[in-house]
Amino acid sequence: MTKHITGTREEWLAARLMLLEEEKALTRRSDELARQRQELPWVRIDKQYRFETDEGDASLADLFRGRSQLLVYHFMFGPDYTAGCPSCSAIADGFDGFVAHLANHDVALSAVSRAPLAKLRAYKERMGWTFPWASSRGGDFNFDFNVSLTEEQQRAGTVEYNYRRQPASPSSGGDGPEIPSRATPEGAAKGAAMTGTDVATYARERPGMSAFALEDGVVYHTYSTYARGLDGLWGAYQWLDRAPMGRNENGYWWHRHDEYNKR
Repeated sequence: MTKHITGTREEWLAARLMLLEEEKALTRRSDELARQRQELPWVRIDKQYRFETDEGDASLADLFRGRSQLLVYHFMFGPDYTAGCPSCSAIADGFDGFVAHLANHDVALSAVSRAPLAKLRAYKERMGWTFPWASSRGGDFNFDFNVSLTEEQQRAGTVEYNYRRQPASPSSGGDGPEIPSRATPEGAAKGAAMTGTDVATYARERPGMSAFALEDGVVYHTYSTYARGLDGLWGAYQWLDRAPMGRNENGYWWHRHDEYNKR
């Protein structure tokens, strides 16, 4: 027999109605947070960032692809990685399907990574994705938006991620990406192995997303989020939160979608 609490349909309905009120309150709070995000001051971007794209050399404004809004997913794929981060890949599995819907609503979505474009193209083909993916190799974009760091920053402890300073970690080269089940030594080691790197190299990339607006030819930075701020963008987690056992995590459990049947 199940060890979980059981009850009658009437008891379930009474409890469900109580939970419904809490869910409605959370929805209203979420709506309010969305409004506050949209009211953040816009910061003009004057630096001339350059990217390698399937269409050739591009500016940040070019990534808008004719839209007035741009969402960037900072995908963990460093120059020395042999494959993209598995958890970033899981998030990308989710947004790949709705990029066209956003584009039809005046919002462009693009992934950006530091790996060379050829690596991104090969991995994108392997995963069967169609979303735009730009390489910021050789530029400051990832560093300026705190999703990449140098070996010197790792050693000196001048690492800023998720709006706070993180201590140096000589043994691992940093604290690692701050995502549930991955911000542990075991998770970092597994993530590094799955990207063909050591822990220090793996940890020099961080996940995140940033939003931009284009108005009268000027690009503005409007929002960025990192760490658990990405939870809402990870579609699988939203489904798991509604499953009987919830996330039910025990370490770094996810793999790329083409690897589950190969283990």
